[in-house]
Amino acid sequence: MNFPRLGSRDFLKAVRPFAGLFVVLLLFALDGELRSLFFKGSNFKMILTQTVIVAIGAMGMTMVIVSGGIDLSAGSVVALCSVVTARLIEQGHGLAAVLTLTVLAGGLAGLANGGIITTVRMMPFIVTLGMMGIARGISKWLANNQTVNPESCCGADLCRCPGFAMESVKQFMAYESPLTFFPLPDGVWLVLGLAVVMAVVLRSTVFGRYVFAIGSNEDTARLCGIRVNVNKVAIYALAGAFFGLAGVMQFSRLTQGDPSVAIGLELQIIAAVVIGGASLSGGAGSIPGSVIGAFMMACLANGSGIKDWPNYMQEIIIGVVIILAVGMDKVEPMLQRYFKRVK
Repeated sequence: MNFPRLGSRDFLKAVRPFAGLFVVLLLFALDGELRSLFFKGSNFKMILTQTVIVAIGAMGMTMVIVSGGIDLSAGSVVALCSVVTARLIEQGHGLAAVLTLTVLAGGLAGLANGGIITTVRMMPFIVTLGMMGIARGISKWLANNQTVNPESCCGADLCRCPGFAMESVKQFMAYESPLTFFPLPDGVWLVLGLAVVMAVVLRSTVFGRYVFAIGSNEDTARLCGIRVNVNKVAIYALAGAFFGLAGVMQFSRLTQGDPSVAIGLELQIIAAVVIGGASLSGGAGSIPGSVIGAFMMACLANGSGIKDWPNYMQEIIIGVVIILAVGMDKVEPMLQRYFKRVK
């Protein structure tokens, strides 16, 4: 793998999320009261657990944004898939079936988005905005406008108990030993594993190169022989599958399927991707950066909570961070020219 050279635009984009996270942690470290509570293993365990849902969604959104698109239906698909998870568990399906069918449900929503965008040639913003309402409405229909609460396992015969899948899914976000850093929830390890796999896919496979090529210049990519429409459909379908998996994590966190959850989650996911170095015009972004962006937002929310700042203050801070992250796209060319002059 070729690493970006010092002073290059790619290098500056790669280090941006890590530099931003360092600044956030440094500011927290300067506050004596906050430092004693924030920099504890148990607190970082909580932050990592809170990062899981946004981080998984951000992996899917990264591919969409790098390809020059956007998906506003992420939050609604997460809510829909949390209800699907609850209904599947209620019907007595095993863990493998629950995971497979829920991820497939998210993938089908993404497939519909990609199919409409490429076939009808509509703007992704409009199509996914419509899917936001469709997915939310279907989730309310499946849940009968109420939360779905599957029963836990009775403990008699785990293999045959309808609630066995419930106990298994709950383990993804199970918060055991809250006073220590280890053991981490299974969902955190899942995020780390998926991040490594998707980073390799996006940077070192033909499909990943196609994603960047389409986002950089779709017409040029088509002239180069890339099947743009097929790859776009695959990108949105894969992103939907990630939103479906995030829906499983959402259910694991709440232990119920709630059609009203994850309102505005798509904005948090997009913010994490942008903070992580992606450009909304396409052609730039990385999986590690998006995961770091999600972690940074969780740190900001956690630190604000410790300081007992009101919710509106947290939203203002995150909004400022997003503007600064996007503004770095204007600063980076100047820094690049500076490095060239130094050389």
